[in-house]
Amino acid sequence: MIILLTILLALAMLGTLAVLFAGIMGMSRGDPARSNRLMQWRVVLQGVAILLFALLLSLLRK
Repeated sequence: MIILLTILLALAMLGTLAVLFAGIMGMSRGDPARSNRLMQWRVVLQGVAILLFALLLSLLRK
């Protein structure tokens, strides 16, 4: 279970990073609607990553 959560956490973190860079590139190209949508997805992915991190820490404490 811990290994699965670690892998999911890494994927959520990488996804957050990828969406962040895509949103930054969208801002530089002048597409504000797409960039705004990507930044909303970044917030969702960050929330998932934090949730997985907290769950992983609580499992490791036991």
